[in-house]
Amino acid sequence: MKVSEIARQAEVTAETVRHYVREGLLTPERDPDNDYQVFHARDLERLKFIQRARQLGFSVSDIRDILSQADRGDSPCPLVRDMLAARLPQIRARIADLEALAARMEQAMDSWQAMPDGTPDGHSVCRLIESFPEEAK
Repeated sequence: MKVSEIARQAEVTAETVRHYVREGLLTPERDPDNDYQVFHARDLERLKFIQRARQLGFSVSDIRDILSQADRGDSPCPLVRDMLAARLPQIRARIADLEALAARMEQAMDSWQAMPDGTPDGHSVCRLIESFPEEAK
């Protein structure tokens, strides 16, 4: 399979495939006649695995570690569990931060409804933002 064929079968772009090759996650053979990259069914399965791992929030670096363990014949499952267990509290904290941001934005939109637009005058850039109370540090 060529890059475009594996990309189509995995429902990703050819650039995505090339990126994973550059990152060392996919290691296609080279056609000796034309030096094109040649992908096989095992590469397609690996690409699909990479996509599933990305959907679970694993980084390229994480996936490299997971695949490295698997390529050595070691089960990466304990590593995967540990990674997710460590990451989940971070994601929940990020969600809480984003919910707080959304609440501040809604508060700003509500308070700005009746405010007129202002023109910068050397002391003020945007009265809407400047009128918003600073957060307690």
